[in-house]
Formats: sequence, structure tokens, C-alpha cells
Amino acid sequence: MTGNPTVARQDAPSRPGLVLAALILGALVCNINLAAANVALPGVGEAFGATQTALNIVAVGCSMGLAMSVLYFGALADRYGRKQLLMLGLALTVVAGFLSAFSVSVEMLMASCLFTGIAAGMAFPTTLSLITALWAAGPARTQAIALWSGVSAMASVAGSVLAGLVLSVWWWGSAFLVAAPVAALALVLVALFVPAHVEESTDPVDHIGGVLSTLAVAGLVLGISTVFAPGETTFGSTLLAAGVVLLGAFAWRQLRIRYPLYDLRIARRRMFWVPAVGGTIVFGSLMGALFVGQQYMQNILGYSTLEAGLAIVPSALGLLVCSPLSARMLTSRGSRATMLVGYSLVLLGFLTTLLWNPTTPYALVGFGFLVIGSGAAFAMTPASRALTESTPVRKVGMASATSDLQRDLGGSVMQALLGAILAAGFAASFRRQIASSPEASTISDSVTQALQASYASALHVADQNPQYRDEIVAAATQSLVNGAWAAYLVGAVAITAGTILVALFLPRHVQEKELLDSYARADADEPSDLASG
Repeated sequence: MTGNPTVARQDAPSRPGLVLAALILGALVCNINLAAANVALPGVGEAFGATQTALNIVAVGCSMGLAMSVLYFGALADRYGRKQLLMLGLALTVVAGFLSAFSVSVEMLMASCLFTGIAAGMAFPTTLSLITALWAAGPARTQAIALWSGVSAMASVAGSVLAGLVLSVWWWGSAFLVAAPVAALALVLVALFVPAHVEESTDPVDHIGGVLSTLAVAGLVLGISTVFAPGETTFGSTLLAAGVVLLGAFAWRQLRIRYPLYDLRIARRRMFWVPAVGGTIVFGSLMGALFVGQQYMQNILGYSTLEAGLAIVPSALGLLVCSPLSARMLTSRGSRATMLVGYSLVLLGFLTTLLWNPTTPYALVGFGFLVIGSGAAFAMTPASRALTESTPVRKVGMASATSDLQRDLGGSVMQALLGAILAAGFAASFRRQIASSPEASTISDSVTQALQASYASALHVADQNPQYRDEIVAAATQSLVNGAWAAYLVGAVAITAGTILVALFLPRHVQEKELLDSYARADADEPSDLASG
């Protein structure tokens, strides 16, 4: 890619409906891929005899690839062309989907999911960047962001339904092909209708910072995914430590170079960092709930892949209905009040998941997903809007990348964390049941490890030992129930912490307007001396 002259921004693009549809479709592709892997996990586990840790990495691979690349790609898009990078990402998404679908090993599938996420990292940050660049600040931009936020988040649910539908008649790999036709359509619409080179930056890109940020996020997410797994504590701890060191090196560099990839002077603004952290927690919790819920519904409640996909439709309804309500409340009451409503609903949803058991009726399951989706809609719109409003347009790639990090770093971290808690809880529960069994002394170490590895692995052992099948299945079921309960409890604690953060540090509506006005004045008068607050 090469630099191009920047086009002056108008209040809105010509044919705004088609432009917004193209950008939302581009965002849909990324979120559909995030959801498809979750639905396919039981089939992947059965096909490859994968451990719970391997399944966690498959599930988190796409969101991790996106999270580790959005900052770097967001800066590249700001400098060299947002539309061009969006089109490249959509094209590579199709390739990555086929590589995932036809993987011959779980290791190849993990790598392919990571590649899918990296392709999404090219596409997803540019969608919000283009909305911010093409629409001037005001109600029209807020409505566009609300629609983008709600519909793209809803794609996580729609992806589950579509994946469940194709999996009911096809093999596990078909789930990874669901997004391919959507990506192809989005590519055509973007090429035809989305303007190029509007309000782009002429600053050089910090490539060293981009590499540091990429490796730091990868280390953190992989470390969280493995640190609680049996026998992987040292490896996971090493990755976490490396991630922290790399993150520190990245921050040190950003404070000392003239053209930082991630301007920490902007990031320290109260209307930037609080919504960034708050949005990360709430969307991560939504993704974590769907990740654990898919395995619970299919393995414990006995839902088919299609039934499990349909079971989370209430989340989509909540996102779709509440996104415009969130936009209106945001305009009249401000970010703080709107985000607190969202957090309250998500917390209520997590509390209902703590009541799940092997005989839970669907009414309670559906209600939990409904309020979690509704809460995410109320929380994500103000979070995304605050990020873009507190950032200069020439650096909007940083804001959109942070918004994507809310979804994808939040999603990957919470999926990794809840998945790790699920795996650890499953293994610990099974270990206790094995120890208390009269047959404990006759169970070999290899069989013990297989029983503790994952639910699918335990079922393989049960098939190989039919005389003990009922006991093994019962133990595996109880272990998964215990692990899921622990995971949802951690999610509820995270939501509570996020609620406290928003309540204490986000300003009320009048103060919010004053802060945003001060940021705009500082950026216009003295771009190199950014205000903080």
C-alpha cells in the first residue's frame, strides 16, 4: 500500500444507507466467525479427541488474532488507506475460512482460527474508523454507531444460529464456512460504495510498537488460556510474564517516540480509558457466557447444535431491540447512566446462569441470554461513542482499534479466563471423584489424564470401557457442571467490578459534555499537547 492524498470530510457520505450497510456487513463477518467456533467445539473435540485446553484455544483463536493485530492494523489503515485494508481483510477471511473448515488436525485448526482473526484485524477496526471519518459528530453518527454496535454484536448470536443450522446437516468444518459468502458480499459493497482516503493521517507508523503490541496481546491471551490447565501452569505463567514485559516495553516506547502507535496521552483521558475498560469487561462477559453456554447446552442439557444455536436467539433480540434505546438514552442521559443500565442487566443475566443444572428448563436459559444481550447493547454504544468522540479524527484508528479490543481482547480474555476456569474446575472435580472411587487404584495415569482432559475425552474413555460407561458419563457431567458454575461466578465478579468502575469514574452528563468539548478544543488548537481529564 502507498500513501494517498486525504479527502476532506463532509457531514455524511453520499448514499449513506449503502455505505453503512457495507460497513456493518464487514463487521458482521468478524463476529460471525467468533461465534461459529463456539458452536463447533463439541464436534471438534469428538473429531480430534482434543483436550479442553486445545478447545479453548480453538475458540479463542479468532478473537485473539483480531485482538493482537487491531492496534497495528488500525494505524496502518489510518496512514495508508482504511478502505483498502478493509477489502484485503475481507478477501483473506474467505481464504481463512476454507483453511479452518478443512483442517486435518486440531493444531492446524488452531493456526487457521488465528489467521482468521488476523484477517478480521484488517477489516474490523476500519469499519468504525470509516463511520467516524464519514459522519460528522452529532445524532446521525451516534445512530450509525449504535446500529453498527448492536448489529455487529448481534452477529455473534446469528453466527451461532447459522453454524448450528449447517452443523445439523453437515460436518464440523462447515461452521467455519458460514461467514465466507457474507465476506464476499461485503467486499463487493465496500468496493462500490465506500469512499476512500477521508481524513487519513500523514504521520509515520510505529512498526516496532506494532510488533510489540501484537506479541504482548498474544502472550497474555495464550497465557490465560493455558495457565490453569493441568500440567501447563509453568508454560502459561511464562507466557503471561512475557506478555506483561512486552506490554511494558510497548508502553515505554509509546511515551518516548514522536509518532506513537497508541497515543497514551489520549488514552489517559477519562472519557477514553473508563469506557475502554468498561466496554472490554461487558462485551468480554457476553462472549464468555456464549462460549461456556454452548458447551453446557450441548453436553449437559442435551441440545443439538441447531437447538443450542437457537437457544441464544434472545441475546440477538436484546441486542437488536435495545441498541436504538441505548442511542436515545445516551443522547438524553449520557454515557454513565446508559452504561450502568447495561451493567445491571448483564449482572442479572450472570446471576441466572449460576442457577443452571442438568434439569434447567429453557425458560431460565433463554431469560439469562436475553438480559445479557440487552445489557451488552446498553453498554457498548456509549463505550464506542465515547472512544471516538474523545479522539482526533486523524487518529480515529486508535479509537476504533480500542473499540475492537473491547470486543476482541475482552472476548478473548474472558473466553480464555472462563474457559480456563471451566477446564480447571472440570479437571479438579473429576480428580476428586476418581480419588473417592473404589476403583481408584486400578485406574492408570494415562486414563486419569484422559478423563480430566475434557468432556469429549472422558466420553472416549467411556466408549472404550462400556462396563463403566454410566459412571464415567455421570462423573463427566457433574464435573462440567461444577466447572461451568465456577466460570460463571468469575464472570459475575468481573461484571460487578466493572459496574463499580463506571459508577466511580465516568462523569455525569453535563460534565461529560464539558470534557468532550475541552478535548475538541485542545485537539484543534494544539494537536501535539493533548488535554487530559
